[in-house]
Amino acid sequence: MTVERRPLSSRPFSRNDAGVSRKTGRRRSVIARRNLRTGLLFLTPWLTGVLVLQLYPIVATFAYSFTDYNGLTFPPHWVGFKNFSQAFASEDFWTAVRNTLWWTVISVPVGLAVALALASLLNRKLRWGGLFRTLLYLPSMVPFIGAGIVFAWLFNPVGGPVNVILGFFHLPQPGWFISPGSAKPGLLFISLWEIGPTMIIFLAGLQSIPAELYEAAAIDGAKTWRRFLNITVPMLSPTLFFNLILGMIGAFSFFAQVLGASAAANNTGSQTGSMHLGDPNNSTLLYAVYVYQQMFQNFSFGYGAALSVMLTLVVALFAAILFRSARRWVFYYGEEH
Repeated sequence: MTVERRPLSSRPFSRNDAGVSRKTGRRRSVIARRNLRTGLLFLTPWLTGVLVLQLYPIVATFAYSFTDYNGLTFPPHWVGFKNFSQAFASEDFWTAVRNTLWWTVISVPVGLAVALALASLLNRKLRWGGLFRTLLYLPSMVPFIGAGIVFAWLFNPVGGPVNVILGFFHLPQPGWFISPGSAKPGLLFISLWEIGPTMIIFLAGLQSIPAELYEAAAIDGAKTWRRFLNITVPMLSPTLFFNLILGMIGAFSFFAQVLGASAAANNTGSQTGSMHLGDPNNSTLLYAVYVYQQMFQNFSFGYGAALSVMLTLVVALFAAILFRSARRWVFYYGEEH
C-alpha cells in the first residue's frame, strides 16, 4: 500500500494566509524603521562632525574663493576668477610652488627610504627590538609645532648643540634656518625625526611577507640583495604605495614644523626670536605656509581660499596619477594577472 505524500507548498493559499503575510510584512517594516532610527541616532555625532566640521568648510572654501572676503565685511563681493589670476601673477606664489615641488620630490623618497631601512632593521630578531621600536616611534608623538621649535634651538648657528659638536670636530657649521642654502635640509631633518608612523606601517608590511618565499630563494642561492629586490619590494609594494600617498599629501601640506622653526629662526643667542614666515629669503615659503600667510596675516581669506582650492585640485591630480600607475607596479600576493 502506497501513501501519497503531498508537499506543503501544494496546499491551497487561503485568505487567512494572506492576512498573516501582510501582518508579518508590516511587523518587519516597523522593525526595520526602528532599527534605522536607532542606527541614525548613534551616527548623529559622526554625521554632525562630517557636516559641520568637514562638508561645510569645504563648500564655504570653494564659495569664498570667488569673493574678496577679508573676514571683516559680510557678505563678501563676488569677484569671479580674480583670486586665481592674482595667484598666477604673484612672484611669491611661484616661489611657494617651486619650494613645495622641491620639498615633495626630495622629502618623500628620502623619508620612505629611511623608514624602510629602519623597519628592515627592526624586523630582525633583535634582543631589544621592542625598546628600539618604541624609541624610534616616540619622536612622532611630539606636536609638530613643538618639533619645529626644538629643532630651531638644536640647529641654532650661535650656540646650538649641533653646531657646537660640528665645531668640536672642526667641521663646517651651516647657518641652519637663517641661511637660504641650509634651511630646507634643516626641515628635512625634522621630517626624518618624525618618521615613526611610516616605519611602523613598513614593519607591519614586512612581517606579513610569507617566510617560505625567502627560504625558497635562499635554497636557490639568491643573495640578500637579490631577495630584497625580487621578494621584499614586490611583496611590499601595496604598503609602499600606501605610504607614498600619505607622504605626498603630507609634503604638500607641510606647515606646522615650518611655523615652529620660523618662530625661533631669528633667536640667535641673546636676541629675541620673531616669526617671519618663509625666512630666510623665502627659502622655507612652502605652499601651505603661503596660504596661512595670506589668510591669517594679510586677512585675504578669499585669496587664501582660492589657493586652497588649487592645492586640493593638484593633490587630487597627483593622487589620481599614482593610482593609475599603481596597476603596473603594485603587486598583491595571490592575485592573478
